[in-house]
Amino acid sequence: MTLTIDSKIALLASGLILLWALALGVWKYRQMATSANGVAHPYVDIAHRAALMYSFAALVLAALAQFSDWPTAVDVIAVLTVLVFFVGAIVSYMVHGFLADTDNQFVHPVRGTHVFMVLLIVGELGGTAVLVAGFVRAQFF
Repeated sequence: MTLTIDSKIALLASGLILLWALALGVWKYRQMATSANGVAHPYVDIAHRAALMYSFAALVLAALAQFSDWPTAVDVIAVLTVLVFFVGAIVSYMVHGFLADTDNQFVHPVRGTHVFMVLLIVGELGGTAVLVAGFVRAQFF
């Protein structure tokens, strides 16, 4: 079976995000081992868990794209849109973990936080919905 480019992109991203998650686990472990209370900063923990979950979510994107009925360009755009927001979220969690500036980014949000969240919601839901619709169209109709 030959993978389509949209699936290849999602599968590669899945592997890279998984490696990233494992590296974040080392950072989390180091913080746990050196903290007085045995826990990492909340955003280090969140970055680690989010990266793990997003790596597996990218596998779902790969499968949906592979079996979608939409043109490849549509699926590539949908996959990349979702992946960009996955990466953006992980990076933002890492920044808060590194700076140790908050344990809730919405209490005193930096400029643009709410705009980013709206774009993330639209991008992740929209991109995934496009892929699900393409899969349903190809496999059920």
